[in-house]
Amino acid sequence: MSNRNNQANKQAARERLRAERARQAKKEKIRRQLIVGGAIVGVLAIAGGIGVAFATMGGDSGSSVASGDEWGKAEKAKLVKPANSSGANGTTVVIGKPDAKNTLNLFEDPRCPGCANFEQKVGETVEKDIKDGKYKASYHLGTFLDANLRGTGSKNALSALGAALNVSPDAFLKYKFALYSKQYHPDETGPDKFADDNYLLKVADTIPALKGNAAFRKNVTSGTYNRWAMEMSKAFNSDKDVTSTPTIKLNDTVLGTDSPQGKVAPSSVPAFNSMVDKALKH
Repeated sequence: MSNRNNQANKQAARERLRAERARQAKKEKIRRQLIVGGAIVGVLAIAGGIGVAFATMGGDSGSSVASGDEWGKAEKAKLVKPANSSGANGTTVVIGKPDAKNTLNLFEDPRCPGCANFEQKVGETVEKDIKDGKYKASYHLGTFLDANLRGTGSKNALSALGAALNVSPDAFLKYKFALYSKQYHPDETGPDKFADDNYLLKVADTIPALKGNAAFRKNVTSGTYNRWAMEMSKAFNSDKDVTSTPTIKLNDTVLGTDSPQGKVAPSSVPAFNSMVDKALKH
């Protein structure tokens, strides 16, 4: 569970950072020289028995790694909306049967370990429910971890998800699930792998609709949907009721159990199904 506005945790993280730098100075000089940006920021949250830590390191200087300059330019770039999106800026992403009476709203950040845990445990059930018409799903994707941790991986992954959405809703769902998988989701204490286009393409090669798809690959490497990713992030930030990720809502009901950080999303299929059944409109 990732809190967007937790200044106390940020201050504690900075104190831990100072102590860690002093300790590592004696033991890991070579390693520190290889870290571009040299920053490791940790935020530890305990939710539902799961330890969640966030960290970012600068990636390598290769052209495949998204830079701050690239994202600065994206603010003024022409907005290209993916197919299968709607709304003025293409920030409405709803997947499922149009006549489904219920809507599952998912608020996630690509780099969020709590979101990865939810997707790994419940993601396949969500995808099945969408196909069965139990509800349609509305996706709200943010990049606040980049802002907090000075990385670019959330924005870059979101742009790539836009490229997948442009291929098909199914490609979007399967690619998102792969990015959150245990195999490919970056370790919270490791490098910001999603900042690297080559890594995102490697994950995409596991999806039949994206593997060898020249148009998709071009859209990822050229940042076609960078501006769209920023618009999605702005729309996410405008929802003041959502203070952490993942936040899962069925219609207007937040699904989860109470904690000091707010509602903790269900992390098992039985718990998820039970909460969904209680909130369903029949």
